[in-house]
Amino acid sequence: MAWALLIINTLGSTGAKTVIPLPRSVSQLVTMGSLMTAFVIALVLNKHLRIRPSAYLLLLTLLLLSSILASADLKEGAGALFRCFRLTVFVSTLWLLTRWWDGGFAFVRSHIRTYGIVLASVAIGLVISPGNAMPEEYGGRLSGAVWPLTPPQIGQYAAVIAGLTLLLWFGRRTTWRSALVIVVPVLGLLLLTHTRTATLGLIAGLLVAFLSMALTSARARKVFAWTAGIGGVAGIVLAGALQAWFLRGQSADNFSSLTGRAKVWDALLEAPRTTSEYIFGVGLTDKSYDGLPIDNSWLAIYHEQGFVGIALVAAFLLTLVVVAVLRPPSLARACAIFLITYCISASYTEAGLGDASPYLLHLALAASLLVRGAPQTDEEAFIPSKGASVRGAGA
Repeated sequence: MAWALLIINTLGSTGAKTVIPLPRSVSQLVTMGSLMTAFVIALVLNKHLRIRPSAYLLLLTLLLLSSILASADLKEGAGALFRCFRLTVFVSTLWLLTRWWDGGFAFVRSHIRTYGIVLASVAIGLVISPGNAMPEEYGGRLSGAVWPLTPPQIGQYAAVIAGLTLLLWFGRRTTWRSALVIVVPVLGLLLLTHTRTATLGLIAGLLVAFLSMALTSARARKVFAWTAGIGGVAGIVLAGALQAWFLRGQSADNFSSLTGRAKVWDALLEAPRTTSEYIFGVGLTDKSYDGLPIDNSWLAIYHEQGFVGIALVAAFLLTLVVVAVLRPPSLARACAIFLITYCISASYTEAGLGDASPYLLHLALAASLLVRGAPQTDEEAFIPSKGASVRGAGA
């Protein structure tokens, strides 16, 4: 429940027009209330404050302290301190939940369930109000008509759920029927969002995850070979349709500038800054510059937390990568590698690595899967024991 509430907190409160008008103050109350409830639940269950050591959370805590220091002078107003408070509660809740980080798949299933419910609400909104679900302001891309969600958010959730479910099916942790019920509609929603970042992140994450298992698992090599072959043929046959889907009707200039992102990035980098702002940043903001979204995790961190923030985020990403490489091959490691790869690839056109966001939750999930002493070896991960039952990912 605490993990599900953390996910609700990171849904945000802005997006397309909903079927039932939802004032932003109400949605903010729901998201912030979810965070505080998650913290209380975690604290009640872990009242003796038993936590596991975590290099990822330690570096994230240092990033929090740096953010508080940068926000203290109120250059970005009182909102910066409120965002620091939110990040403090968010990180504290993750620390409390480390007691249950054991390298198992309980948090993975909770991740899939909760985001599955969120995507189910998106599908319901599409059925009852197609006009609100695919508004002109987003170029006809799928948005949230029940809860205000943007196309990139929906694409991200769909890509992560699809990737994790496919890996669970590969590791015989779910049946092919359960995987089919989840993956097919989720990929359909992903296609309707026309989200290139999520699509490429899904492909890159699965590619690296399967390659990490290819040397020790014949099943991984077989699945990888079949996927590469079918994907190559489909890419040739559907080249025109794929190109049209990726371009989304944009001009060559708009596509090359990443839908205008490059112009915001150039303006941000050219803006004059003090020495203190170079080192610590200006404090936590709404991830925008001059009224326009930054849409790049590294530039958002540079703007808000300076070079110190960039160093800390790079450090916890590098730590997760190194730990994943050093762990013995297993399904848990493959899932962690998928999540890490997805977050790194998405960081180029999405912000979120420096503040409470789904990306930090994905990485926390990866860290929980990489805990030393995970009960599975490579063979145990991919071949169920005799007589063992296969559990569905959505069970």
